[in-house]
Amino acid sequence: MTGAAIMIVALGMDALIGWPPRLYALIGHPVTWIGALIGAFDRWINLDGGDERARRIAGVITAFVVIGIVTTFAWLAEAQLPGGWRGAILGGILAWPLIAMRSLREHVEAVAKPLVAGDLGAARRKVAMIVGRDPNQLDREGVARAAIESLAENTSDGIVAPVFWGAIFGLPGIAAYKAINTLDSMIGHRNERYAAFGWASARIDDVVNLIPARLTGLFFAIVSTRPRAAMATMWRDARQHRSPNAGWPEAALAGALDIRLSGPRSYGAREEKEPWVNPHAADPVPEDIGRALRLFQFVMLALALVVAVCALI
Repeated sequence: MTGAAIMIVALGMDALIGWPPRLYALIGHPVTWIGALIGAFDRWINLDGGDERARRIAGVITAFVVIGIVTTFAWLAEAQLPGGWRGAILGGILAWPLIAMRSLREHVEAVAKPLVAGDLGAARRKVAMIVGRDPNQLDREGVARAAIESLAENTSDGIVAPVFWGAIFGLPGIAAYKAINTLDSMIGHRNERYAAFGWASARIDDVVNLIPARLTGLFFAIVSTRPRAAMATMWRDARQHRSPNAGWPEAALAGALDIRLSGPRSYGAREEKEPWVNPHAADPVPEDIGRALRLFQFVMLALALVVAVCALI
């Protein structure tokens, strides 16, 4: 039994059924369980009025304890698995909810459908579920841009990265990654409450996504009809992005579709003057979301093929 074999099973299950709503209603989801643990630490030791050093130490403790607990449970579960393909199937079932392929596609499709139909209000409501910026400030092109950016970034964070670490380290690898990514999503923010407390979580997340983000950009470039343009855009613009990792898949997808992404954005009352990715291209139109989703499907096939070869080897 290898981590790659476990990941193939998990990818197949997620592609076929995702995480059923009835199952979510019955038992929740492993990421929500991790989130509850993080939330408890946030309430217990991220105390208002604490100085920056104390909050940073508290954040380091939170990150390592959460990652340690989640990884230990995954290691204990993997230790009980039988050998061979029986173990790979059972391990894949355990890893299955930690991959967000089907969910990501459905959320982005939910934005594309009303936007293509001309219902900007419905598209704004749907895009608000996958991005943090103020949807009411977005026009048609802005909604399309936000959806495509979310697709690019979450292809790395939600699929390629967990599969990458799971293929290398098995259940403990994918579980540890999801703990790290959930920590970053919940407390890795640059605001008054989390700038110090979430510092360690954000830095750890940056490190574990270094390779997967670049692999994701490479996948987008290779499967596109403009691989040279996608590679050139990624190499030129990825480092200018606000994130050390999200810029790679985003720039590759922008080059592959010949559109511009990123740029200035609004988070409520706060304006962020971000540089454009692929700045001389046109703004995306609603139909470009469908083009991005088709590339996403090819990336998933390429990822599954690479992991299957690793499992066989």
